[in-house]
Amino acid sequence: MEYYHSKLVKNSSFQDVVDHVVKELGREGFGVLTEIDVQETMKHKLNIDFNTYKILGTCNPEYAFKALKAEDKIGTMLPCNVIVQDLMDGHIEVSVVDPISSMQAIANEDLEIVALNIRQKLLDVLQNV
Repeated sequence: MEYYHSKLVKNSSFQDVVDHVVKELGREGFGVLTEIDVQETMKHKLNIDFNTYKILGTCNPEYAFKALKAEDKIGTMLPCNVIVQDLMDGHIEVSVVDPISSMQAIANEDLEIVALNIRQKLLDVLQNV
């Protein structure tokens, strides 16, 4: 089972894609809690040149609450990460975590229902980017 889903975007700037992803996340009830600029971090911490790559730590509060009620340690797997990266070939790739895959080890039916709903919302974001 894949642990993520991706989509390639052509003919857009990196920042335009990030902005569009954030907008689509908002339509699905997600907020962006963290934004990590991996390129900047690699340059600053390791003096390594890396492609343009951002990690968006996203959360849908309604579903996060349901997940925490179903499994109080699930916070170790939150937030849901979305990455946007420049593949340097004219494509920007948007990838979202597959919550079903990441929560497979937890035997909790209530949590599985939450993960299925979040998966669909993240797939809808990808479809609309």
